Amino acid sequence: MALLSVRVTPRSAKPGVGEWKSDPSGRDYLELRVAAAPTDGAANEEVIRLLAKALGLPRSRLSIASGESARLKRIDTPLSEIELRDRL
Repeated sequence: MALLSVRVTPRSAKPGVGEWKSDPSGRDYLELRVAAAPTDGAANEEVIRLLAKALGLPRSRLSIASGESARLKRIDTPLSEIELRDRL
């Protein structure tokens, strides 16, 4: 099991999975753009839906481990880090 770090941009005109980037401390994260606004958990639901589709997994296998109310989130996945990068 691996934790996937993502940076979410809500209310995007072009939702989708972006590129891998690194933060100033050198940690990798994946850019995600979602159309939903960050109210009532709508953006979080769309993040899970978008990642599940991109990874070829059911939504029930993914969950937000931390960052529910932040742009930077950590997503709990059943895949290894190598499998994550291969699928994305």
